Amino acid sequence: MEARRSPFSHIIVPVDGSETSINAGQLALQMATLHPIKITFVYVIDSQVAEDVSRTTRRTLDAVREEFSNTASRYLDYLSRLASNRGISNTQTIRYGTPYIEITELAREVNADLIVIGRVGGIGTQHLARIGAVAERVIEYAHCPVLTVRHTPHV
Repeated sequence: MEARRSPFSHIIVPVDGSETSINAGQLALQMATLHPIKITFVYVIDSQVAEDVSRTTRRTLDAVREEFSNTASRYLDYLSRLASNRGISNTQTIRYGTPYIEITELAREVNADLIVIGRVGGIGTQHLARIGAVAERVIEYAHCPVLTVRHTPHV
C-alpha cells in the first residue's frame, strides 16, 4: 500500500500563550510527525493592546513591547523545541500589528497552505471575545484553509 502524502506542506500556527493556542501547536506537530510539513509559529503583539497598556500603566510603548516580546519568545521557543526534538522543520516569528492581518499576511508571504489556530484563549470575557474574534477574522481573510482548535479536557 502506498503511503499517502499530506495535502499540506506548510502550516502557520498563531500562538498567544493560551491553552488552546498551545493545543493548536501540538496538533500541528502531530500532523507534521506523520508527514513532512514545515511549521511557522507566529506570535502577534497586538499594537492596540500594547498602546492601551502603555497608556494605562504609564510605561513607555517600547518597554511594553519588549515585555510582550519576551513573553512571546517563551511560548514560541517552547513549541519550537518540541518541533525540533521531533525533527520537524520549523521557524518562529514575532510580528506587531493587528493579529488577524499579520497572521493572514504571513500565511500569504510564506505560501502556507493551512493555518491551525486556537479558537478561544486568554483570561476574562473581554479577552475571550477578542481572541475568538481573531480566529473568526483569520477564517474570513485567510487565502488557505483554517483549522480551529478548542480546548479539550484532559482525561
